[in-house]
Amino acid sequence: MSSDAAFFTADFTSTAQWVAGRSWAYPDGGPRNRSDNKLDHLTDDPAYSREGAFRATRRDDGYWDTGLLTTEESEEGFALRAGDVLETRVRLPEEIGAWPAVWTWRDGGNEIDVFEYHPDNPGLLELTNHVRGAQRYFSDPRIRPGAQVDLRVEFGAGSVVWWVNGRRVFADGRGVGRRWRAYLIVNLSVCAGRYHPAPDEDVTEMSYAVEYLRVHRRR
Repeated sequence: MSSDAAFFTADFTSTAQWVAGRSWAYPDGGPRNRSDNKLDHLTDDPAYSREGAFRATRRDDGYWDTGLLTTEESEEGFALRAGDVLETRVRLPEEIGAWPAVWTWRDGGNEIDVFEYHPDNPGLLELTNHVRGAQRYFSDPRIRPGAQVDLRVEFGAGSVVWWVNGRRVFADGRGVGRRWRAYLIVNLSVCAGRYHPAPDEDVTEMSYAVEYLRVHRRR
């Protein structure tokens, strides 16, 4: 595998590469997923996701318009497979209630969380293999609201391995299995208050940035 040439490089402006504002990870494809402690109302407005700045804005009905992009059902239909390595750089949100994530989904499962973050736990990233039940809460003082974070994940058949800011921090020893396939999702959700606090009443907008995302594949 070459570290120089990416097999897939995210172009968030591409409507052939990414579908905006819907995902089968949400009931009926969206726009809402309240049962998962989310105030999301997914929008396909390009201002919420298409420049790699994922936004959420408060609505009058108590929900939030939120940005989501997925490769599922896109024209190109890119899917990760076992052995792929994903690299991304993100800038974390600052507002309590923000719930940014890069993750995978296919056919009702196959979910690996490259990361999830909640600013009420400012120094903590959630790294999770939902396919075979493994998780680590990674703590580091460089993880904080507004911080830039580099992430690298190898979706190994026998072990999913995470690196954070160049440091190998978790090898789950479970993996995804050789037949694993999954689509990419990049989004900003808003917490409803069950497990993490909802936004303060005076907060009307939040965002986080994905500066790049690419996938390397062994040929």
